[in-house]
Amino acid sequence: MQVAVILGITFLIVLIVVRILRHYSGKIKFYAAGLDQKFSMPEIASLWNLARLCDLEEPISLYYSVPALSRCITHIIEDAQDKEIQDTPKVQEFLSKLYKYRTKIEIDSSQKKGLESTKDLDKGQKLRVIFPGKGLHESEIINSGRDLVIKLPTQKGIIKYKGDEWENQDISVYLWRKGDANYVFDSRVLSAGVFNGQSALFITHSDKMLRAQKRRSVRCECHVPAQLYIIKEKIINYSTVETAPGYRCILEDISEDGAMIRIGGKAVSNIQIKLQFELEETFILMFGIIKAVEYNAEINQSRVHFECTHIEPTMKNFILSFVYKVLPEKQKEIFEAIQETENDAKEMGDSPDDVSSEQNDGLNQEAKVSEILTENLKAASQDNSSEPEIDFPVSEDL
Repeated sequence: MQVAVILGITFLIVLIVVRILRHYSGKIKFYAAGLDQKFSMPEIASLWNLARLCDLEEPISLYYSVPALSRCITHIIEDAQDKEIQDTPKVQEFLSKLYKYRTKIEIDSSQKKGLESTKDLDKGQKLRVIFPGKGLHESEIINSGRDLVIKLPTQKGIIKYKGDEWENQDISVYLWRKGDANYVFDSRVLSAGVFNGQSALFITHSDKMLRAQKRRSVRCECHVPAQLYIIKEKIINYSTVETAPGYRCILEDISEDGAMIRIGGKAVSNIQIKLQFELEETFILMFGIIKAVEYNAEINQSRVHFECTHIEPTMKNFILSFVYKVLPEKQKEIFEAIQETENDAKEMGDSPDDVSSEQNDGLNQEAKVSEILTENLKAASQDNSSEPEIDFPVSEDL
């Protein structure tokens, strides 16, 4: 009887401890992360109170996110101003400490070299795995030792290919590292088996981890005749369809947010235009701006980088359908892998847009182009009273 009472009390204590740990798990993780980042306990307590005060969904982001910390500092200042206590020693001392934290995070971020080897990846890291010819799969790191052990990859939670079908296959792996960036590495599946009761793949480590390019719209090559019109109106009517001929041009590639246009003569940047064309017998109307120009004097033609600023949803969806239909399978998989890792980032409380330009290493910059400026075209784009005299001669080669 006494033993049963002791066991009952022990079970009750364990249950209470488990509930306490579950209730405070977020705070425990926050303090553990703070200690890993070499913060003192009083500093961690201040940061925790700040995160709660600012209602951050992911308090732990304060350890690595300058934007998150900046938002919190702004909140403190505004709150102090509303209460007219912004000049008190207590508020100013707290702000000084916060700015010190912010400086530390910013310096640490600028000095961060990023991952160089898969041996530095943590257990539980989400992975997006491209199985060549068989699509994009989801996995997770189970263990890192001599080999990298990952869960048997799935598609939408379903195992489509058994372990032996993966063996000796070369794969590409994409991931989002929390507080850092997108990464990609190539690996080879050495074997399949079971690890800690889970179906797993044993893959090779890699010392060649590359920051992956942030997802952008997917463009595909094409050869589509189009009509180009200069927009002169201050207020644009997006439903207007032109009936008069415009400047003939060719779309060399296309996406839902832009195109590469080839046209006869000299073109100029920073001019608003609209394009009218048919894509597989479907009428498309795109409005936007010429972002940059490459002019070839020998053949008197320009390649125009067009950025779309307005397109109707149905037309946008048709372009997407067209692009994905013609896009090579490998390129589709890469785009989808990067898209999924960005979704993983958002689930972690990260924002892919917060990744520094240094981390992207210029991957998102457009190629440098020469801009050809003609004064009459520039003036014409600002003149609503007369037809522009534009050096956009129609090229018979087009």
